Amino acid sequence: MKVDEQIKNYLEYLTYEKRYSEHTISNYQKDLMEWKLFCDREGIHPLEVEYGDVRGYLNDCYLHQLNRNTVSRKLSSLRSYYHFLLKEGIVSFNAFSMIKAPKGGQVLPKFLYEEEMVALFEGIDQSTTLGCRNYALLEILYATGIRVSECCGLTLEQFDFETGMLLVHGKGKKDRYIPLGSFAVESIRVYLNQARLQLLKKSNIETDIVFLNHHGFPLTERGVRDILRRITQQTATHIKVAPHMIRHTFATHLLNHGANLRAVQELLGHEHLSSTQIYTHVSKEHLKQAYVMAHPRARKE
Repeated sequence: MKVDEQIKNYLEYLTYEKRYSEHTISNYQKDLMEWKLFCDREGIHPLEVEYGDVRGYLNDCYLHQLNRNTVSRKLSSLRSYYHFLLKEGIVSFNAFSMIKAPKGGQVLPKFLYEEEMVALFEGIDQSTTLGCRNYALLEILYATGIRVSECCGLTLEQFDFETGMLLVHGKGKKDRYIPLGSFAVESIRVYLNQARLQLLKKSNIETDIVFLNHHGFPLTERGVRDILRRITQQTATHIKVAPHMIRHTFATHLLNHGANLRAVQELLGHEHLSSTQIYTHVSKEHLKQAYVMAHPRARKE
């Protein structure tokens, strides 16, 4: 089997078995193709990789002045890939398991302040079909903190308006329930009863996917990113907003208002608490600001 076919099989495994997002799979594909080019250039057989070859690749990354976090991600991608090949019996050992990723500085997740979220909502013209959809989309992302892939896959039956709950099909085929606030319930009701019906007429198809594009077909992850970009352009915030930033904002705002860390873990669908704990560092900044504003001996004269 050729290397390109092995990479294709691995990416399909990530797509259908692991249910990774399009964005994550795109990063894996980029890392694997760059590794293949390195092997071609250095005369390395991708199925006969030794420890010295991995060290050589690591040095090449640093020669190209890649930062530690990028190098760490690339090594992680290749370690996972060769672990897959090892399980499939294609290679006899995983050379990438023999090297540790470089330690990088912790990158805190970017989030929006509450007034910035308000500005995004106020910048949407709900009187139009697409504006109605965009408002409901932003409400769902902010109210639930779901991943963009989970949002694009939402179907009508996942909403329970009687209980105000949303059933989310998460990564690794793990389901979770997330409560919907009154604002999200109202906006999604309006969208389903008005704008979505108008969008469906354009495609003349039958689908239970909730969010549709301007042609009436299911909205893609790229489409969501484009919508958020255009919403941002309509406000005076000048902030580049990505779907994952809304997810970070959801978690940060919950913790800032006293939510339990484990509850936030469940809502986000994190398997390990350590994935959620990074948000406590963001919340510490909120506490610091509150202290400086309120304590009589905290402010400089």
